[in-house]
Amino acid sequence: MERISDILAGKRTAVVTGAGLSTDSGIPDYRGEGAPQRTPMTVQQFLASESFRRRYWAGSHLGWRAFSAARPNVGHTTLAELEQRGVVAGVITQNVDGLHLRAGSRHVVDLHGSMDQVSCLHCGQTFARESVSDRILAANPWIELPDSVVMAPDGDAEVTRVDEFVVPTCSVCGGILKPDVVFFGEFIPTEKFAEAKALVHASDVLLIAGSSLVVNSGIRLLEQARRRRMPIVIVNRGATRGDGRATIKVDAGTSETLLAVSERLGRLSLSAAAV
Repeated sequence: MERISDILAGKRTAVVTGAGLSTDSGIPDYRGEGAPQRTPMTVQQFLASESFRRRYWAGSHLGWRAFSAARPNVGHTTLAELEQRGVVAGVITQNVDGLHLRAGSRHVVDLHGSMDQVSCLHCGQTFARESVSDRILAANPWIELPDSVVMAPDGDAEVTRVDEFVVPTCSVCGGILKPDVVFFGEFIPTEKFAEAKALVHASDVLLIAGSSLVVNSGIRLLEQARRRRMPIVIVNRGATRGDGRATIKVDAGTSETLLAVSERLGRLSLSAAAV
């Protein structure tokens, strides 16, 4: 904690977060120790087949209800507080849960999109996810939210009676609806990655929290920092692809580590003000 605090003290820090930050909010990690093996739907499957869209929307609907009930944890709120104190310049997140914004962070780059908005792939009309959820319930009254839903990080869930499910379509043109998230096999929008890259370039330190860096977007941002000779701090349970390039790596949970660092930075600020 001392080394991390010394690196961050008096600097502007860009933060990259992954699924490991949201595990304390009850959202499971794709790749953490003990995570179930999954085969996520690709964008090609979603676009090519009505049966795939039926399976996606049926599972996603149940998952969304539990997913949207999740609350920010100490890791999220600590990052928001550090932003208010001028330590964190902004957060670049690979998560689609919207918890950083709910925790109070103001500068958030959602690299992989957000589950709370849905768009028509034909006419471009956008809808609040809640309104689409209400339509799904009206068209599929047999769906009931279980007391306990087995969620995935993308808001999916296991569902029965998929063949009976009525897929929601655009109420404007009847086109295909898709949540505003980056599916497997889909590219991050160029302007979104440019925004993330600009945040890294405007900062002095890169902090990576709760990401194994298996997804290329994270490792690309790490490389941006490395080429600029910025200090790189990684906090994650288990190994990451960036461990060998980090200035310091802490194998620990994100919530407790971020809180400890924040508290130490606060003490350093008080000591400096007293001199």
